[in-house]
Amino acid sequence: MSTGLENINTLNTQDDLKKQVYQILETVLDPEVPVLSVVDLGIIRDVQILAPPSGGGGGWGVEVFVTPTYSGCPAIDIINVHIRMALLQHGFKEIRITQLLSPAWTTDWISEAGREKLKAYGIAPPHYRQSVCTPEAFQAEEAIQCPLCQSYNTRLVSQFGSTACKALYQCNDCKEPFDYFKCH
Repeated sequence: MSTGLENINTLNTQDDLKKQVYQILETVLDPEVPVLSVVDLGIIRDVQILAPPSGGGGGWGVEVFVTPTYSGCPAIDIINVHIRMALLQHGFKEIRITQLLSPAWTTDWISEAGREKLKAYGIAPPHYRQSVCTPEAFQAEEAIQCPLCQSYNTRLVSQFGSTACKALYQCNDCKEPFDYFKCH
């Protein structure tokens, strides 16, 4: 089965390897929202290529810097395992996964492609934090667009949806319930 990815031993520069790592990470899906890769979700902060040991025989290594969506995220351990497995399958020998907690992850880091994937999956993508995640936003209800029929005639059913990072809404037009990925 061809993945479209090159064998890491045929790549010549660390820049080529870094691009390859990001392509590999695009295949690692978030277990709570399985249409988003960890890259789409914006939790991959950086990638550093580790040179093979000078004695030879070691192969390339990689350090991946990950920020969980929130402290205590129950999915981060499995995400780290999936990152490690994907990189091992593509020939990386030494794999370090470093968790970065500062600055804290924000929904602003979700890629545009990720926002479109959320919408297609039936989850309303979060607004950008600078537009609604302000103290004033907690005083009045913000209009959330239904990802199914595109109506803004929606209502909050519960601050807590299928996971801690989502709220449950219902569309008053198509009557369908949907999750809203809360901004933070």
